Amino acid sequence: MKTTFPQLLLQHAAERPDAPALREKEYGIWQTHSWAALARLVEQVAAGLHQAGLGRGEHMVVIGANRPRLYATMLAVQSLGAIPVPLYQDAVAAECVYPLNNAEVRFAVVEDQEQVDKLLEIRDRCPAISHIYYDDPRGLRKYSEPGLAAFDTLIEAGSAFASKNPQWFRNEVSKTQPQDVAAMFFTSGTTGNPKGVVHTHNTLLDRATAGAEFDKLTSAEEVLAYLPLAWIGQNIFSYAQWLACGYVVNCPESASTVNIDLKEIGPTYYFAPPRVFEGLLTSVTIRMEDAGNLKRKMFESCMALARRVGPALMNGESVSAIDKLKYMVGDWLVYGPLRNNLGFSRVRVAYTAGEAIGPDLFTFYRSIGINLKQLYGSTETAVFVCLHPDDQARADTVGVPIRGVQIKVADNGEILVKSAGLLKEYYKNPAATAEVLTPDGWYHTSDAGFLDANGHLKIIDRVKDVGRLKGGAHDGAMFAPKYVENKLKFFPHIKEVVALGDGRDRVCVMINIDFDAMGNWAERRNLPYAGYTDLAQKPEVYEFIRECVEKTNADLASDVLLAGSQISRFLILHKELDADDGELTRTNKVRRGFIADKYSVLVDALYANRTEQFIETVVKFEDGRTGSVSATLKLSDAKTFTPVKAAA
Repeated sequence: MKTTFPQLLLQHAAERPDAPALREKEYGIWQTHSWAALARLVEQVAAGLHQAGLGRGEHMVVIGANRPRLYATMLAVQSLGAIPVPLYQDAVAAECVYPLNNAEVRFAVVEDQEQVDKLLEIRDRCPAISHIYYDDPRGLRKYSEPGLAAFDTLIEAGSAFASKNPQWFRNEVSKTQPQDVAAMFFTSGTTGNPKGVVHTHNTLLDRATAGAEFDKLTSAEEVLAYLPLAWIGQNIFSYAQWLACGYVVNCPESASTVNIDLKEIGPTYYFAPPRVFEGLLTSVTIRMEDAGNLKRKMFESCMALARRVGPALMNGESVSAIDKLKYMVGDWLVYGPLRNNLGFSRVRVAYTAGEAIGPDLFTFYRSIGINLKQLYGSTETAVFVCLHPDDQARADTVGVPIRGVQIKVADNGEILVKSAGLLKEYYKNPAATAEVLTPDGWYHTSDAGFLDANGHLKIIDRVKDVGRLKGGAHDGAMFAPKYVENKLKFFPHIKEVVALGDGRDRVCVMINIDFDAMGNWAERRNLPYAGYTDLAQKPEVYEFIRECVEKTNADLASDVLLAGSQISRFLILHKELDADDGELTRTNKVRRGFIADKYSVLVDALYANRTEQFIETVVKFEDGRTGSVSATLKLSDAKTFTPVKAAA
């Protein structure tokens, strides 16, 4: 697609001016913005930024939740030939310093007082910042800071300029070329400083249209935009594909109303990381545990049938007439109402990505008639590399290469990708760019995997994380920590896992329980607890989690490659892993190395066969204060099983 994002905006505004482009829920009411109205707003914002001095090729930061005026800002910045840089709205102030200075940012548009305070806090460390515009004025009436102004002020100035120069905006849009830089996304920074991934209009739109063609997306789709703008997955689904296809993007009222807004909108095209799907299933599990005997038995009976025939029906495979009839009854009694309750009644295509999804979790959604599929990609590949065809969705693969993608596997098992969606470069980091991009255009993904006989890509783990056990009964056996972690995370009562074992004689894990699910379980058993730390160390909770670990071990025992990765010992952490404490990235990926260092005393205790260990940990609260959490943790053994191959 040889065009740019602002050119697509003008095209939609000309061809279908009154069609809805964006909806935003305010005070419980959905407000609609047409393509024509959006184009006018973008023109006004662009003119205002031009008047304020934003120049072509300059970076401008956007921080906030999904809001129409922030989407308009990104389009306005691109209309001027400048480059929007979305940052995570939940990042603490210190995390913003490096991106702001690295990109030499002078201009920022933020959502509200929280983001203004964040930028003002670090302004002395980011001397280039000269203009900060805020969308929501609540709490900011008495602020008096140089360069701080309301977004409405920017629009007023831009509107006056645009009315006097009616051709100016179109002339500016025409100057930007498809090969020009369109946006920059900072990686999560699991090690060291984050890197600025530079993408052009061409790279983003090529992958957006390839994905749209694959799933036959049209302007009739409805999308709910609730994930961070700074995550390229959200940006592709709710920005690049939105402009490529012209469908409607809906912005929820707040993070706390997403589930309600999801049901009201009933999206046809949905995207979420596995954590969201895990959370939805956990809520279903909790509700069914609290249901009466009759309703619970009906649910269990219908779900047993769904697991047996539902995926086959979704894949267009042959199913007996009696099973079809039973499934129709189940759809009327359970699956249909359940899809409606989850907000998925109209979903035609649903994707999950970012992390591997547990096979049982994946099967659950497909079994109740939701076309959930997996995709494979990254920030550097503009997301779309491999996708599941509708009739080939499999829990153990991430799909087939789509249009314009070539894949090859290096001698060390690393997946290499070539496509028109690859990053232009890492900003101001030629050494890092040279590490991931070969001279002949292949991108090093750092993922280990292979293409199976059906052309589907299978991911094992990160290349650097795939290790070997050393010593013991499984000396030399492969160890893939993410694979082990994801198997455990299927259980709705387990939220996060950190697996250890590379270079050691056995595998041990540290576990975060899901506080809501485990708390509900405890309450139904009249088990009192005083908070997360207390609940996590209850003997009854340890016994429950032990059963989950041993079920995982039984499953691993049947895996020829990874039978040695069975879990010998485990503990339940005294606190939830948190991005503010550096334990997770802003996309909720485990920083395994950081955690192993931070909790080295626990790691040592696990491998020294201790039964308990005291630990005190510094934690950071949302308001920036620090405190500490301490506890004496139990360390427990788990039963392992003879590998199936050896038994045969």
